[in-house]
Amino acid sequence: MTSTDQNPAVPAAPPAARIRTFHPRRGRMSGRQTDALERLWPAYGIDIASLDGPVDPAAFFGRGAPVVLEIGSGMGDATAAMAAADPDRDYLAVEVHTPGIANLLDLVERHRLSNVRVAEGDALDLVRAMPEASLDAVHAFFPDPWPKSRHHKRRLIQPGHVALLRSRLAPGGTLHCATDWAEYAESMRGTLAADAGLRDAHDGWAPRPAHRPVTKFERRGVKAGHQIFDLIYRRR
Repeated sequence: MTSTDQNPAVPAAPPAARIRTFHPRRGRMSGRQTDALERLWPAYGIDIASLDGPVDPAAFFGRGAPVVLEIGSGMGDATAAMAAADPDRDYLAVEVHTPGIANLLDLVERHRLSNVRVAEGDALDLVRAMPEASLDAVHAFFPDPWPKSRHHKRRLIQPGHVALLRSRLAPGGTLHCATDWAEYAESMRGTLAADAGLRDAHDGWAPRPAHRPVTKFERRGVKAGHQIFDLIYRRR
């Protein structure tokens, strides 16, 4: 157990008491996706629930490159594009939507991406198993906004989770969040600004950096009239 896990700012409730920030999802898969999942999961997949004890994220890749954690990689198009453009860093994508996992595995093979691994399960459980300062960046792009007030406790970006994520960032590492839900954006901004271990890299809303691809989900939001909010903070 790390010192941060003992810090009251990072709750360490028993697994049964933890509130999930996601809905487990399976969904219908195409033949191509089914084939990719069956063939490529043994080489590129990580079952978070089966991990036993502390994990070094770099060990998943067999090299010591900086690691970017992608929480909620969706169908994987953005993750694959970022990894292809950034071969000197490794991308650890976490998703619970089975077709999305399968689609990313297919993209990994088609684009010959050696710097991507795909994990299934609760990203926060994976992060808890990681050493402090072991990540170069954490991306949380368009997490579930859980819009109903009674569900806000399920949001990914809240003080305890942010403290945990920040503790796993190396000094200078980035926590980059994006959402098209205005109320959640304001909540994110307040939560991130209140963490004394983080500093705002852009003094408020950040312009979408060129390295973050525009996804189909984002395009739908823009078409529906939603504003896109990016927030980028660095660990002090």
